[in-house]
Amino acid sequence: MSREKEMIERNIELSAEFSRYLFEHPEIEAKIPIDAEIILLPEFDQELKEFNLELGKDIEVHGDRVVYVTIKDIRPKTLSRIEKIELESVP
Repeated sequence: MSREKEMIERNIELSAEFSRYLFEHPEIEAKIPIDAEIILLPEFDQELKEFNLELGKDIEVHGDRVVYVTIKDIRPKTLSRIEKIELESVP
């Protein structure tokens, strides 16, 4: 897999997490201008942070508005948020 494709996949995953965060924190979303490009800078993934910083600088050069979002940390990935279930078998 190419480096660019890997970075894109990591950004998709991080963007999904950021979208969930915004859903839970609408006050943050309200601070982001509608016409801005959001650039995520994960402190826990230096390679992706540098890749995204480059993307942001490229966007800035073209005169577009950019909002940089530094993500300090992320919880470990889980497959499901369900904690307990019950099963009932019906013949």
